[in-house]
Amino acid sequence: MRAAVCRNFNQPLQIEEVFLAPPEEGEVRVRLSACAICHSDITYMDGGWGGTLPMVLGHEAAGEVAEIGAGVRNLAVGDHVLVTLIRSCGHCADCERGEPYICGTAFPIDDNSRLTSVDGEIIVQGLRTGAFAEEVVVDQSQLVVIPKNLPMDAASLLSCGVITGLGAVVNTAEVGYGASVIVIGCGGVGLNAVQGAALVNAEPVIAMDLVEKKLEAARDFGATHVINPLANDAIQQARDLTNGRGADYVFVAAGSPKAFEQGLDLLAPAGTLVIVGMPPTGQKIAVEAGNIAGASQKILGSKMGSTRLRVDIPKLVALYENGRLKLDELITGRYLLEEINHAIDEVRADKALRNVIIFGKTS
Repeated sequence: MRAAVCRNFNQPLQIEEVFLAPPEEGEVRVRLSACAICHSDITYMDGGWGGTLPMVLGHEAAGEVAEIGAGVRNLAVGDHVLVTLIRSCGHCADCERGEPYICGTAFPIDDNSRLTSVDGEIIVQGLRTGAFAEEVVVDQSQLVVIPKNLPMDAASLLSCGVITGLGAVVNTAEVGYGASVIVIGCGGVGLNAVQGAALVNAEPVIAMDLVEKKLEAARDFGATHVINPLANDAIQQARDLTNGRGADYVFVAAGSPKAFEQGLDLLAPAGTLVIVGMPPTGQKIAVEAGNIAGASQKILGSKMGSTRLRVDIPKLVALYENGRLKLDELITGRYLLEEINHAIDEVRADKALRNVIIFGKTS
């Protein structure tokens, strides 16, 4: 099969023939139909998180079950599934208390990648998945069955961007009716935080970004107000929109320490800052601890939107089918695997919300 292989950081991916081993116990082989490009893939490509090369990235995918290993339950060949990086054992302390998205259990596939080059060289399955490829082998816990009439390109977005942004609002922060919300960074994840805030009837929902086209998109996804810090006094304008208090919740969907620090300045007393974006390794933020304590403010981290796949995905699918969740509108372009470097460059240059790789002919 073919895959886009990262052999050197800060260099284009290489389209290669690779070998994918059959699934072992508890594993499933999926023939992919679509894989969206996430900024996490780009951060890895650019060396922001280190890692061992060569590597196949890609983790926001959807496809069809092609083969199942021994012991696989509740999945069958032919099922349409989401492929996610969320992998859980089901029995560790994190899983037992309902937090499978932070399961720290080691799996056999961690030490024995199912991917190799045609010459036998081990290729890392990046972000536990390796979905910039025609097929993947992953643990069964990383898959969720979806309706067969759900478009695969739209479905792929549910695997990461949607659950990360929307889940941060609904699951991690549990934003309530009428709460004021600011979202900093309106890429694919940020727009879904905006969308989540609109779904729970937050008021106002303020979107902030440096790119005007992203702010236009934020309005379409439910923002009541938009602010471009380059053209406005962002802090003063945000306070004017929140009765001078600041926001009850600030979601930082940009992987920038400066954005995190700005988020604290936008926070109301007793407000909650939710860190959603993932900056490169080593970047830190400066916090005035006394101010946080004195104002009784909270800082939360949100991993993958605190998503429980089998609980949350069916709800999101139902919202989409009922016209209440925007997925198609997130897709800027559809590309073949051979065009992946161009598709990535567009995302890196802020020219796209989500570009999707289609395995087969683009429409």
